[in-house]
Amino acid sequence: MTEEKHNIGGQAVIEGVMMRNKSQVAIAVRQGEGGISVQKKTYNSFGERYSFLKWPLFRGIVAFFDALILGFQSLSISAEQALGEEEEELKGWELPLTMVISLAAGVGLFILLPTVLMKYLRQGVEMPLLLNLGEGGLRLLIFLIYIFLISRWQEVGRVFQYHGAEHKAIACFEAGQELTVENARNFSPLHRRCGTSFLLVVMVTSILLFSFFGWPVLWQRILIRLLLLPLVAGISYEAIKLAGKKDNIFTRLISQPGLWLQHLTTKKPGDEQIEVAISALQAVLPEGSSEI
Repeated sequence: MTEEKHNIGGQAVIEGVMMRNKSQVAIAVRQGEGGISVQKKTYNSFGERYSFLKWPLFRGIVAFFDALILGFQSLSISAEQALGEEEEELKGWELPLTMVISLAAGVGLFILLPTVLMKYLRQGVEMPLLLNLGEGGLRLLIFLIYIFLISRWQEVGRVFQYHGAEHKAIACFEAGQELTVENARNFSPLHRRCGTSFLLVVMVTSILLFSFFGWPVLWQRILIRLLLLPLVAGISYEAIKLAGKKDNIFTRLISQPGLWLQHLTTKKPGDEQIEVAISALQAVLPEGSSEI
């Protein structure tokens, strides 16, 4: 498999799919009248400015923030295209503010809340390893409950169908088959390099890494966990990247829990949704690579 095929990534958005191939980004959206709107843009990652940001671990941190920025931009564009809203794409101070609020909510829910709750749930347990494992288990439980609850929401379920369509289109391309709805339909809606798998690996990595720092007082635990988040993201990215390139017992063990979780975050797409995903993918490929 060529390196180009490993560079293809995407995200489900409102009534559509965003695809990225290096600096080329395309957002394809199914509009109300039935047509497909495809908007292309160039995204220059700040990781391209400094060579050390391409090193292992560093590149994972860069990839995380790139995905965050592109994700918010793509959701804004898709809302405008699909819903006919007159709001403009997030820009200026709006994007950083939205990202900060979202990051703070995620850190608060999945990092700070579990460690605070363990202060009251420890029930006399004093062994640091057990306390860290208990906190990690609680963090994982909160994450799984969160995923389960949002998957029950009808509007999110629609996005999850486009998530499945994104995976089918990418899998079809990676298999070297012509990008047609008929071909893509035969592939699984699950994918090893999915962001869902990345988040689950982040949860497991944090459990292992945080355990090395004992069980200090609450404010120290919170500070340690916040400082270690970039390292956790870097390690998790390398694990997912390896799992996407290699097929052996080790990478299957890494990938399998994330694939199980994707049964919640992906749903079987219809042909019209697969067509949208293919349109986005085609838009970021070199001329003549494949045709719908």
